Amino acid sequence: EVQLQASGGGWVQAGGSLRLSCLASGFDWDDYAIGWFRQAPGKEREEVTLYSISERSMHYADSIKGRFIMFIERDKSTVALQMNNLLPEDTAVYYCGAARERSIPTGLEYEWNHWGQGTQVTVSS
Repeated sequence: EVQLQASGGGWVQAGGSLRLSCLASGFDWDDYAIGWFRQAPGKEREEVTLYSISERSMHYADSIKGRFIMFIERDKSTVALQMNNLLPEDTAVYYCGAARERSIPTGLEYEWNHWGQGTQVTVSS
């Protein structure tokens, strides 16, 4: 059974940093894409970053490029998200997720069926 447990959220002033961690277990790292998403109040959940197992590469949303970095530490069963230069618009509940990935004619498709419980990040101006 895939289990994901996120931690590390908190409150920080704009320009500050936070590091989120996701403890992952119950799956083969070579079989699942893994990523971070966030959901702000009144908005839909959006992808922040993901690791594609097919492409063996990280993908980052334009809104956080150059500020956030995802680390996959298989020896610790952990996926970390280092967030630097945080902005008030980064305020959201952050979720780690695991997905089956498959190739389709138009690209890659993901089934995000596994989620951690979410951790709140609040950035004040």
